[in-house]
Amino acid sequence: MKRNLLLTPGPSKVPVELCEILGKPIIHHRTPQFQQVLKEVNDGLKKIIGTSSDVYLLASSGTGAMEAAVSNLLSPGDKAITVEYGKFGERWTELVKAYKAVPVVLKIQWGKAVTAEEIKAALAQNPDAKAVFLTQCETSTSVTPDLQAIGAVMKSGTAVLVADSVSALGTEPMAMDGWGVDVVCSGSHKGLMLPPGVGIVAVSAKAIAMIASSTNVRYYFDLRKSKKALADIDTPFTPAIGIVIALNEAIKMLLSEGLDKKQEYYLKMARAVWAAAEAMGLKVYADPKFRSRALTAIVIPEALNPKKIVKTMRDVHGITFAGGQGELDGKVVRIAHMGAVDEYDILTGLSCLEKVLKEAGHKFELGASLAAAQKVFNS
Repeated sequence: MKRNLLLTPGPSKVPVELCEILGKPIIHHRTPQFQQVLKEVNDGLKKIIGTSSDVYLLASSGTGAMEAAVSNLLSPGDKAITVEYGKFGERWTELVKAYKAVPVVLKIQWGKAVTAEEIKAALAQNPDAKAVFLTQCETSTSVTPDLQAIGAVMKSGTAVLVADSVSALGTEPMAMDGWGVDVVCSGSHKGLMLPPGVGIVAVSAKAIAMIASSTNVRYYFDLRKSKKALADIDTPFTPAIGIVIALNEAIKMLLSEGLDKKQEYYLKMARAVWAAAEAMGLKVYADPKFRSRALTAIVIPEALNPKKIVKTMRDVHGITFAGGQGELDGKVVRIAHMGAVDEYDILTGLSCLEKVLKEAGHKFELGASLAAAQKVFNS
């Protein structure tokens, strides 16, 4: 049976233990048994997100969570700052436009992330902005901003801070309440180690007040309905029952290992990949000041045909990296080190990448990436 190793930034590798849970018969969602699961999931997500505020579950991908944030916070004509430093920052702008609000686009060079000083300046120029929408882990470029510093410059203002943490949750540190983040959007299929199907939205009291005053048309993604249902430990519509049950176990796995310890492990895997890329004579795309521990984008010379590299690894060897998106289409390969991925998966992926790069004509010493990565792992 051919290998199927996912080293992509979503969906990510699902542990065997969770596959077994996903394979069990589902239960009815309007029962005390499922209510207990919902309560445990909600309590666990609060610990991972770092909040005492409401956390709502949607039957959607992470983009559904992002759309819920925009449609519930803004009214037509409202101004919002959208920060673009990759493909998913651009998605915030598209969503704001879709709901007839006015985006003030703050463009940051790809490969870098926005700084607190840049956010402060944008708010000074747009004091009537209702919200700042940014990406905690920009999956297209593998960068992450200093969210804590950004939250600090926004705490005293009226605008809410909204973070797309779809790739970041569980992998990157998050302290929603302590950092002054008002809305955290995420999904089940990345750092939480499950298939797609559950969107996650955590909202502060400040955000709840804005949601109550929004005049946008909403129905399925109406977070007022989610808030009302949550008071009865329920969801307003049918949830993704099997994934929610498995999510409960995924949260327990992460918390039992220790979230800080797990995130340090992700950082070590990231550093190993950075060292491996350099050892092969390749460049990590992200600026060193902003590199994410969730994934790494590695620049591949166009002469080597990066798209073919990804295709050969997947179709011939059963190891899936992701290609580039937007400006980086056909220019990078992206390797994830999030969720259930471990150092042995990383070494397997690097070994395959070496083989395919050598076959494509890239000149480097075979085994160089593995030696560099092992040096990091053994440090």
